[in-house]
Amino acid sequence: MSARGRAAAQEQAHSLVIEGTRVDLVLRRSARRSFALQVDHRGARVAVPLRTPLGEVERFVHSHGRWLLDRLRFRAAAHPAPVLNVVDGATVPLFGRALTLRLREGRITRWHPLTDDREELLLPTTVDPLRALLRALQARSLAWYRGRVEEYCHRLGLPVPAVRLSNARTRWGSCSSRSGIRLHWRLVHLPPALIDYVVAHEVAHLVEMNHSPRFWAVVERLYPDWRSARAALRQASASLPVIAAAPATDTGTFEQED
Repeated sequence: MSARGRAAAQEQAHSLVIEGTRVDLVLRRSARRSFALQVDHRGARVAVPLRTPLGEVERFVHSHGRWLLDRLRFRAAAHPAPVLNVVDGATVPLFGRALTLRLREGRITRWHPLTDDREELLLPTTVDPLRALLRALQARSLAWYRGRVEEYCHRLGLPVPAVRLSNARTRWGSCSSRSGIRLHWRLVHLPPALIDYVVAHEVAHLVEMNHSPRFWAVVERLYPDWRSARAALRQASASLPVIAAAPATDTGTFEQED
């Protein structure tokens, strides 16, 4: 978005009653062209084009009322995400499986395979092992994401764009015709099938830069079971470990588009 569009953005508090429950939310008007509803650590937020009438905003929110109430209740009942302590023998999820951390003297970080589906990460104690862990996970995630983006682009007959890591607070991924695809490094904790859903979602944006029915048709072509994957992703995101040196994604959910 241009600097002019950002300057025009307006935010205000708003509330409405959905199925007998009062819902407080932040209404954000900006130079965007679509409607979006999301729930994160700040509560509910709805983003709409700048001159959208309030009645139209409320109709949009009510049309997603059940989803909104479910997400708010889920967040209220959710336990805080576990904070990872980098100690010898600790485990962290890697592609949905337990990765064991081992602290060793020296300055070299090294991956150590144990079996076909188990491995260790040897972290040096002469440097900050937590930062060494972050660098190792991010390098591993980027290599994986690039391969999966290449695969999905191949299926659509598209050139492969630049792939970079993201540390965004509320999105797992983004796609731009200029800068390519960005994917959150914390996806590396998840099973490959869920990572693939996010990759398919972003690659589909190379064809349709929107969330229209045409866009979802491309997603379905790439990832037929995307609805189940999206629901599983929302559930899994709440239990991902928090690594203190990196900002956490507060929801890890995609915006709900009209």
